[in-house]
Amino acid sequence: MKKQLFFFSLLWVLLLALPFALRPKEEKNEYAQDVDVLVVLTAHNKATCDEYERGFRAYYRKLRHRDVRIDFRSVGGTSDAVRYVADRYEMEFRKYVEADPSRGVWSATAARGFSDPKATGEAAKYRELFLHSDVGIGIDVFAGGGIFDQEKQSRRGFAVPGGVEVRHPEYFEHIPREFGGSRVYDEKGRYYSVVLSSFGIVVNSDRIREMHVPMPQTWRDLGQGCYFGTLAVGNPTKSGSVAKCYEVMIQQCMAEAPDLDAGWADGLNLVKRIFANSRLVSDSASTIVRDVGVGNSVCGIAIDTYGISEREYQKSLSGGEAHLVYITPRGGTAVSGDPVQILRGAPHRQVAEDFLDYLLSEEGQKIHCYRTGTPGGPVVYPINRPPVRRDLYDENYQKFAFDGSYNPYVSGEDFVYRPERTGRYYALIRQTVKVLMIDCHAELTSAWRAILEAGGPEKVPQAFAAFNALPYTYAEAPQMAAAITLSPDHDAADVARTLRRWSDFARAQYRLAEKLAKEGK
Repeated sequence: MKKQLFFFSLLWVLLLALPFALRPKEEKNEYAQDVDVLVVLTAHNKATCDEYERGFRAYYRKLRHRDVRIDFRSVGGTSDAVRYVADRYEMEFRKYVEADPSRGVWSATAARGFSDPKATGEAAKYRELFLHSDVGIGIDVFAGGGIFDQEKQSRRGFAVPGGVEVRHPEYFEHIPREFGGSRVYDEKGRYYSVVLSSFGIVVNSDRIREMHVPMPQTWRDLGQGCYFGTLAVGNPTKSGSVAKCYEVMIQQCMAEAPDLDAGWADGLNLVKRIFANSRLVSDSASTIVRDVGVGNSVCGIAIDTYGISEREYQKSLSGGEAHLVYITPRGGTAVSGDPVQILRGAPHRQVAEDFLDYLLSEEGQKIHCYRTGTPGGPVVYPINRPPVRRDLYDENYQKFAFDGSYNPYVSGEDFVYRPERTGRYYALIRQTVKVLMIDCHAELTSAWRAILEAGGPEKVPQAFAAFNALPYTYAEAPQMAAAITLSPDHDAADVARTLRRWSDFARAQYRLAEKLAKEGK
């Protein structure tokens, strides 16, 4: 009996020890006792973050002879991250002011003025105090999100010069200051585009063949009635890249119209028809591509990297075939940068500077566009993003690229972004699309369905006119932009009332359009 008990006890101990014995040996880390840290706030996916850390660690070891760990943090999409940064800086600056009576007294004026580049009077004193402080929020680098948001953070004083152009002027022999009317990097070094992004249409070729409808080639095609109930679109208030896409559509319409007022209205109504054709409105730009990829939606609006990555993933699964197609819209492809910036008060400033240098180096650029397993390419996950450096599009590099035929510097040549037309209305476009097309989506689609069932816009012109009505004109855009911006003249209640008026107007127009369409008018 004792022998049996001993035998079973020994067996039990061996079973407990087995997982530990079979556990793979950890990679020897000669820097384990001396590891530097970098804190990065980003909406990038895990694959990109993993490859960033893997590549930067190798770069940093050669440069500093030390190890480094990147602490990636995410609070949601770009819009969520921007709000998080603003809220944190207000909180930390308040602590800074209240810590020393000589710095003043915290008030609504201080809260409003410290990050306002146009602050005057008493508010300007707090603005000056903030810009001469090293107040931080525990984050070194803000990565991604688009030029608009990072430029806004720069103006507010949240970002500081990164100095890459001073340390590595040779990089900028291959990086243009601007392209297609869009800024690529800040002249003061407060942000630098690492990769380029353009926007296009993803199509499930199997689904569109089943529907017997033409493959879309332009943004305007997506507004046709034959796509009703088949599109996947994004919420511009949740994704900066999605908002940029709608701005591009409006800009193209403005370029093609006889005057800017007509082009503005035509552009907003094109976006309206696209939303009316949608079956999915997503808060995540990547969800759109997956939805089209699996065939739930026929077409969708996507960033090039998401569309191309999904296409390449399908090819890897099927041995070279993909039913997802990425289309660059004719005359409507704007190229913009996806930047990085160092935040004020970065706790690991030197490491942050090294990280920016790495991302813009030839070594860092390769991991964005090379295929896995190629010399200098990503190790595990393909990132599939077009690099910002022009020299990476030479044939010696392109033979290793995820798509050797894709060059945004070429595809974006037929579109010139004009910031003076819509740049200052970026936030206005975001809110207009949300209020008129997302908040009222049920009424919007019901009205559009009635128009299509009546034979289309040409058969019921009164209904179509009601459908196209907008709560303000392009000439009124400056006042409307001010009306939805928090200021001493417009508090949150005022902004909410303005947005409510727009939504009430839109719902009434859609109901009228549906009624007129059913009456054959």
